[in-house]
Amino acid sequence: MARAAPRSRDGDPAARFETLYRLCYEDLLRYALRRTGRPEIAADVVADTFLVAWRRLADIPAEQPRAWLFGVARNVLANQYRAERRGVDLAARLRTELSDATVVQPDAPAEVSAAFRTLSETDQELLRLVAWEGLSAAELSQALGCSANAARIRLHRARQRFAEALRELTPAI
Repeated sequence: MARAAPRSRDGDPAARFETLYRLCYEDLLRYALRRTGRPEIAADVVADTFLVAWRRLADIPAEQPRAWLFGVARNVLANQYRAERRGVDLAARLRTELSDATVVQPDAPAEVSAAFRTLSETDQELLRLVAWEGLSAAELSQALGCSANAARIRLHRARQRFAEALRELTPAI
């Protein structure tokens, strides 16, 4: 449906943009919904379209601003399709490359594994980073984003909780 070109009373860019937005938002949203079928993607397309419109407000033709916005929306959709295709292609390549990768879990007695599973995810991750990945306290602090002293304290407490869990699950000899 043809719409009149938005004009602002005083040449105010914000007023022109607001008029464009009010006149074309629903049309652009319907356009995007028909092409994507997913409301969240359609909303992103419209938002990106109006972002371009705001940045290039001076480039929007006064005679056919709605058509110009549809052209921008087409380009935004094309960019999203290309990005999605690249993501799918990358995932396929990674699946192929990693199909031969093997994960080797350390052998541990059943009691040790059971005690380990009783710990919080945070404690488990701390202990894994040190025991399985071989991180030092300095490296652990970097991975956790805290000081080396804080990392040592967290590790010490995790080890204490692990030892307590082992004592509870292991029969006294």
